[in-house]
Amino acid sequence: MEANLRPGLSSTDRATDREITMKAIVQDAYGSPEDVLELQDIEKPVAKEDEVLVRVHAASVHPDVWHVVTGLPYVLRIMGAGLLRPKIKVPGTDVAGHVESIGKNVTRFRPGDEVFGESVRGIQWHNGGAYAECVSVREKSLALKPANLTFEQAAAVPTSGFIAIQGIHGRGRLQPGQRVLINGAGGAVGAFAVQLAKAYRADVTGVDSTAKLEMVRSLGADRVIDYTKEDFTRRGEHYDLILDVPGIHRSSDIRRALTPTGTYVLIGHDRFGASGRRWIGGIGQFLKLLVLSPFVSQRMAPRESKEIKDPLGLLKDLVEAGKITPVIDRTFPLSEVREAIRYLAEGHARGRIIITM
Repeated sequence: MEANLRPGLSSTDRATDREITMKAIVQDAYGSPEDVLELQDIEKPVAKEDEVLVRVHAASVHPDVWHVVTGLPYVLRIMGAGLLRPKIKVPGTDVAGHVESIGKNVTRFRPGDEVFGESVRGIQWHNGGAYAECVSVREKSLALKPANLTFEQAAAVPTSGFIAIQGIHGRGRLQPGQRVLINGAGGAVGAFAVQLAKAYRADVTGVDSTAKLEMVRSLGADRVIDYTKEDFTRRGEHYDLILDVPGIHRSSDIRRALTPTGTYVLIGHDRFGASGRRWIGGIGQFLKLLVLSPFVSQRMAPRESKEIKDPLGLLKDLVEAGKITPVIDRTFPLSEVREAIRYLAEGHARGRIIITM
C-alpha cells in the first residue's frame, strides 16, 4: 500500500525530502476504499495567509468520508467533490494536532499550540486532507484543544458534535423534563446528542441495536429501546423532539410518535448505499419534509441549517465543563484507513472511529 521516497538519494537528500514531503492517504478516483485509497509520500502543504499548518496527531472516520471516497450518491460530485474524480485527493475532515506554522494573517495561534477542528467549510462535499501527517486549515475552522481531552478524543468531536448541536441546541434550549427520543443513539452523533439533551435536563430515550444499549445507558439515557425488537413509533408514547440519525421510518409513522406540536429533526443516512438511491441519496427525504411541514402542526425538518455562532467554541466549552465526552470505539493507524472505513460501513461502531499518525 505504501509508496517509497525516491530511490538513489544521499542521506542528506533524504532528510531534505522528509522535510518537504509527508505520508498521506491519496485518492485518485471514486470507488471502494480498498480500490482507490493508497498510502503515498506527497508534497507537504504550505499554509496560506489565513491558514494554519497542523501537524496531525489524530483524525476521525465518519459517513461523510465514505460518501466522498465512493462518490455516492452521484449528486455530491456536482456539490463540490468533483465530477469525474476528487478535486482534493487526500480524504478526512476532522483533525487534532499541534500548529507547525501559520500564515501571515493568522493571529489566534502560534507554532506549538494544540488545536482541533474541521478542515472543510460548513456543509461542503469534498475531501479535507486530514488523513495525512500535515494539513492546512483555515484559522477560523480551528480552536485550542480542550485541555481535558487527548488528541484522539478531540478528533472525535467536530463533525459529530456539529450535527448534534444543530439537532439539539439549534432547536432552542429544551425545557427541563421535555421528552426527547434519539434514534441511532449509539453512534457518534447520537452519543453527543444524548449527552446534550441530558445537559438541558430533558427526559431522554435512546434507540439503537442490542449491542449498543449499555453504552447509551452509560451516557445518561433515561431509557433505551432495542430497534431489533421493537418499533418506537408503535409504542403509543409521544416525544417533544425526535432526532433521527438513520431516517428509515415513514413520516406518517414519525408523526404518530410526536406530541401535537413536537419537532422531528432528520439527520439522514442512506446506510452506506444500502438504500439504493445512488443518484440523490437521502436528499429526497429532506425535500418531502420541507413540503409536508407547512401543512401539519408538528415541525418536520432536516437538521438545522442556520449558522450557529462559533459551534467549535461551544463544543469546547461543553467538553471542558464535563457536559459532553467523546466516545471512541476503535483506533487505526494511518496505514489502515481502508480497514477503518470498511469497519465504519459495517455499522457496528459505538461512537467514533479514529485514525492516528
